[in-house]
Amino acid sequence: MYGLIGKMLAASGKREDLLAILLDNNDTMPGCLSYIVARDPASEDGIWITEVWTDSEKHQASLQLPHVQAMIAMARPIIAGFGERFETEPLGGIGLPARV
Repeated sequence: MYGLIGKMLAASGKREDLLAILLDNNDTMPGCLSYIVARDPASEDGIWITEVWTDSEKHQASLQLPHVQAMIAMARPIIAGFGERFETEPLGGIGLPARV
């Protein structure tokens, strides 16, 4: 499995708008096992996104899906930047299949 944990920064006062875009435009993405969007309680503008994919290739391919491209286009004007980004190798847990 392939995992990503990343921080996104919304333009000042636009976090709720950005959260709505991220949550309302995440249709099925082949290979995506988990896609979690969360407020950062330590930052007025911070958002954490946690993703688990079957593999990194499926994640890369998802960036070309029409609904993902549309979501990126809507979100881009209110994204102020990005913070930390971590790649992980998930092994399983609640809601994920056990790794063989």
